[in-house]
Amino acid sequence: MNSTVAATGSAPASHVARDAIRLIRDEHSRLAAVIHGMLHMARQMAKTKVEPDLKVLRAMLFYISEYPERFHHPKEDQFLFARLRSHTHDFDGALDTLEAQHGQGESLVHKMEHMLIRLEFSGVQAYAPFLQMVEDYAEFYFNHMRIEEETILPGAEKQLDETDWQAVGQAFAANVDPLEKKELKGDFDRLFSLIVNIAPAPIGLGDATA
Repeated sequence: MNSTVAATGSAPASHVARDAIRLIRDEHSRLAAVIHGMLHMARQMAKTKVEPDLKVLRAMLFYISEYPERFHHPKEDQFLFARLRSHTHDFDGALDTLEAQHGQGESLVHKMEHMLIRLEFSGVQAYAPFLQMVEDYAEFYFNHMRIEEETILPGAEKQLDETDWQAVGQAFAANVDPLEKKELKGDFDRLFSLIVNIAPAPIGLGDATA
């Protein structure tokens, strides 16, 4: 962080900022858990040549398709990123990259969804291509979250004021679909619980021998 940012930025807004950042990090953690689970299953599938539980993979792909695009990214763009831009241009390059990656991530997920259909019909010959797609997506998305957590959130802590953090926190706590204005938290919580319960150990609570 350069001296100008540190000098002109405001101090973290006590518990308001911490609560908002916790909500964002919690959403990152849930996404990371699903991606790690999908990566584990894809690696096991390629190693053992045993067909995975397609229901689990479909649930994971649905989660990472719906959760970021309809639920997480719009709030980042409209509230966190926009408010940070309004205070400083020091992070414009990183923010431009992150906003572009939001669209790229959606495209990568669609490709994985198509490959999963191919895997279902083609069997073992699609295992390696599917694994490569999952590996690529995991690397892409973990790097995306790393930029947010190591660059954007610390910058926002120094730049955003109490009013900003209240707006950011309320947006992330509301869990409202920006298109349909529908409460989504319960839907995603149930889907996440489904994934945890049907995914085999060690990534979930399901039967590892199934």
